[in-house]
Amino acid sequence: MRKSGQGRRVGNLPDERTSFVGREAELRAVALAVADARLVTLTGVGGVGKTRLAQRAGAELRDDFPDGVWLVGLAQLSRPALMPLALYEALRLADQSTRPAIEVVADWLADKELLLILDCCEHLAADCADFVRTLLTAAPGVRVLATSRRPLSLRGEQAIVVPPLPVDDHGTRPSDAALLFMERAGVAEEDGTAVAEICAHLEGIPLAIELAAAHLPEMDLDALRQRLHTRFETLASSASGAWHGESDPRHQTLRTAIGWSHELCTPPERLVWARLSVFAGGFEQEAAELVCAGGPLGSGQIGGLLSALVDKSLLQAAKTPRGLRYSMLDTVREYGAEWLRNLGEEQRLAQRHRDYYRWLVRTGSREWAGPDQVAWYERCTAEHANLRVALESCLAAPDPRDSLEMAGGLWFFWLCCGFQREGRHYLDRALAKAPGPGRGAERFWALWACGAVAFMQGDLEASTRLASLCTPLAERIDDPAAADAALYLEGVQLVLTSRPAQTIALLAPTAGSPDCGGGSPAIKLFLLSAVPFAHLRLGEFDRAITSSDALREECERHGEQWMRSYAFYMLSSAAQGNGDPASAVRHARAALPIKWRLHDVFGAALSIDALTSATADPEQTGRLLGISDTLWRSVGVAQMGSPDLVAARQACERRVRDAVGDLAYEAAFRKGLESGADDGIAYALTAGAGPRTTPEGGTPS
Repeated sequence: MRKSGQGRRVGNLPDERTSFVGREAELRAVALAVADARLVTLTGVGGVGKTRLAQRAGAELRDDFPDGVWLVGLAQLSRPALMPLALYEALRLADQSTRPAIEVVADWLADKELLLILDCCEHLAADCADFVRTLLTAAPGVRVLATSRRPLSLRGEQAIVVPPLPVDDHGTRPSDAALLFMERAGVAEEDGTAVAEICAHLEGIPLAIELAAAHLPEMDLDALRQRLHTRFETLASSASGAWHGESDPRHQTLRTAIGWSHELCTPPERLVWARLSVFAGGFEQEAAELVCAGGPLGSGQIGGLLSALVDKSLLQAAKTPRGLRYSMLDTVREYGAEWLRNLGEEQRLAQRHRDYYRWLVRTGSREWAGPDQVAWYERCTAEHANLRVALESCLAAPDPRDSLEMAGGLWFFWLCCGFQREGRHYLDRALAKAPGPGRGAERFWALWACGAVAFMQGDLEASTRLASLCTPLAERIDDPAAADAALYLEGVQLVLTSRPAQTIALLAPTAGSPDCGGGSPAIKLFLLSAVPFAHLRLGEFDRAITSSDALREECERHGEQWMRSYAFYMLSSAAQGNGDPASAVRHARAALPIKWRLHDVFGAALSIDALTSATADPEQTGRLLGISDTLWRSVGVAQMGSPDLVAARQACERRVRDAVGDLAYEAAFRKGLESGADDGIAYALTAGAGPRTTPEGGTPS
């Protein structure tokens, strides 16, 4: 196995926020098992520390995997079809093709040497086993470390049962369980007898220990020990049966420990805990206030209750640019969800969760083409798991307009932020739920978004079909913004099928009108962007510069960045066409950072293609071609399948081969191809430009 570069951290493992205690033997066992088997599954009861152990093991094994260690959380996925999409997100892929998702993931992994940590597989165990089997068959350099309450039962799997932390100190030093308690509670070793008794009651289960330690500010250690003993006996004797099908008696111990924490909460804390269980993957205080307030809980109480649950280790809080973001461990969430069902509030809270995220989508759609664009990208990315839950809730609702509105309203997330494949998944489902010409504006915007996603996937047949449905529907709903959106979709079909003159004839009158966009800044920018692209395809570079500058100025007037970077891309292409490679490089570099910041891999690939055509040095050009190919492979369809863009890329490669020879070109190309995406972007931003000559010494045509 190749070794990764020293000190290079490839992957997405989160930084540890608390100290890691014990587990030396388990870490050695995991390292040996991963070296020996391609699938290793950590099993054990909830709360025993499977996820934390897997992440620490992955961090220690990072140098053995040159293509990184990648954590893929599955806990919040409700459908097996979402597993490949979760993998795209974790691996930072942006595949836009229409091939089956599992096939695309397997192909991308085929030549990689990496470790996948698939966390929380138990609720999708059978489908997860099929998923892993496909990946391991297609990608011989990939190994999987899974966490699950039960094995995946695949041939060759090595299952490691993660035990609780030892509670017996053998009279020499505090046990690992005691050390964890003392770390979290901040107590000294002289309290060892009481700590040991507490840890023995809790059977060394880390989550139970952390929950107990969190109660020390409310009572001293001896009172904690006595109350824990008394209440544990009561709750344990009153509990019956296994929790969620768990047969391990230690899971009942954890349930009892969580129940004891629940009993020590105030009634408002218990109620907000139950209501917070509707969130997936974290939430902000604003969301908690709008979803969870009501009845005995005023919105003004929510902030204090969140802080109280953090103090009790029932919530975790992390600082973000928007403020604190809260999350809840899966086992704690399960307990809260059970109480929510018992309270009869499950359906009402699910609806409030759905309504909040529908409001968030409406607001994001309206504000996307403005100065807060990057903030909206970050917010929607952070809320991705909740958006999925809300979309599934809309799809399950009887009124199809709910799912049409939400899937269509997320057009900006699907189109601009690298989630085209997921967008197509939800848009297709929403449209299938509401066939026929009805449903008005909601159906139009879902059709339009699906058509725009389809053309970015290179699926021109579907995009053309959807565009043909948009035009008559826009006329029926009598919405000027919809009419211009349909016009844009029709125009891009023409330019991408090598009919740019028809695009200009169709769009230029509207693009030059003061009413362009029908009152929607986003639709106006879409229309303005299609015209310079068509001029480029016609070789009308001065007109492309003029129309690109008009687009750039309109973007700057609104504070918009995503489309502005496309204006820079087209200015780069036009400058190159006019024989000005220095300006072409400058404009391409201006486009690239924002494309990468917004995870627009498609736009980043186009920008690097423009930079490649303008770069003078053949070795740099060859390397940039390799970087470009890496990005296009993650997009799925090279150069969008556009004949003109494919021809330009092929001409660039021929130029470099003619200048330096096949061997030198292949070496430079391979260096770019093997760059990580972030390293490739960094290199592209420093690649130089200068006068370029043909191999014969003349000037390029």
